[in-house]
Amino acid sequence: MANGLRFKTARDLFMGCPAIARDMRTFPTDQHSIAFCRDLLAGHVPEEAITFCAYLLPERAAVWWAHECLSHLSDLFDETDLQLLALVRDWVGEPDSPRHRAAVSAAAATPPTTPAGWIALAAGWRDNGSAVTATMVSGLPFPAAHAVNAGILAGLARVALTDRFSVLSAFVEMGIQMAEIEALGQSADAY
Repeated sequence: MANGLRFKTARDLFMGCPAIARDMRTFPTDQHSIAFCRDLLAGHVPEEAITFCAYLLPERAAVWWAHECLSHLSDLFDETDLQLLALVRDWVGEPDSPRHRAAVSAAAATPPTTPAGWIALAAGWRDNGSAVTATMVSGLPFPAAHAVNAGILAGLARVALTDRFSVLSAFVEMGIQMAEIEALGQSADAY
């Protein structure tokens, strides 16, 4: 298990990202973040494990994770969503490219009515906050993690009920692996 996670415990994450309390009902504990996430997956509302991963990952990694999750569901999307996923892929690969930033900002400015629309919105929020003013709730913007969560859960809603839990589990495990890889990268950067 990675020791360099951004948030070592669930309580650390809830304290560092208070917005998560708007997206989850489960209360945080002092349990290690990865163990807490796996317990969520095994709990009564396994979708909260997706939510937890969305907030646990650094924003750019969370957007990439969402892209990867939705890419596994590409046969469930129309051409518009596939184009949005391609924009997000390009942006994650080169976030400083003016061309990719402009494309993501334009995509993020449209209402997120589809799973990939939410992910484009997350990239836009993470990139420059251009879409934040259009989506204020009670005067406070949601973080990119909220849009990542919404996009992945909207994608999961399109999966057949018989397959949904296995797909959800695979997405959570992918998110955990990404969190551990990010933690290893942060640990290496510290030296």
